[in-house]
Amino acid sequence: MAQDVYIVGINGSSDKAGNTNFLLQTGLKEASLLGARTDIIHVGDVLGKMSVPFCINCSAPCKGICAANTPLAEALDMIREADGLVIGSPVYFGMMTAQLKAFWDKLRCLRAEKKLLNTVGGVIVVGNGRNGGQEGTISAIHEMMLVQGMTIVGGGHFDHDCGHYGVAAQKPAQDDNYAIERTKILAKRIYEVSLATKCLRK
Repeated sequence: MAQDVYIVGINGSSDKAGNTNFLLQTGLKEASLLGARTDIIHVGDVLGKMSVPFCINCSAPCKGICAANTPLAEALDMIREADGLVIGSPVYFGMMTAQLKAFWDKLRCLRAEKKLLNTVGGVIVVGNGRNGGQEGTISAIHEMMLVQGMTIVGGGHFDHDCGHYGVAAQKPAQDDNYAIERTKILAKRIYEVSLATKCLRK
């Protein structure tokens, strides 16, 4: 099958082998089966190599100066090329991780370039309990994507149902069969909408 779509997962967890990564990999595998080319960015790895791992507004508009000769430069290029993003985060105190927010703040240069305009995005979050702040965290990540001009999709698909905000999982994610199924549905939606809107991205 032709690989017409490039989908990148962003792991906002510091744990590269944890619950969030498990679901992201599940979604990326589903997208790959549909024909997508996929990659994943572990924000902890990227920020860990930065001398200043958060935005200090060193230039306006942002020129991405801090990315030079760091793993952030590679991450930025992956995101520039992406047709779709699936963003994952654990829920910490009812919110996304500090690492994910710091990483997203480092993408200011992409906003100036309009590189995420019409890029398709969906969200996966994992809480400690079933009602552990997942919906609020999803909404906060949606807001970050909207400021970049992204096209947000929820966890629905024509072959299933209309879905919801995204995937709201409970750890351990490997035992959350409902979240695993919704992750696959979200991946299908991101793939199909990315393919259908490819002409809108420049």
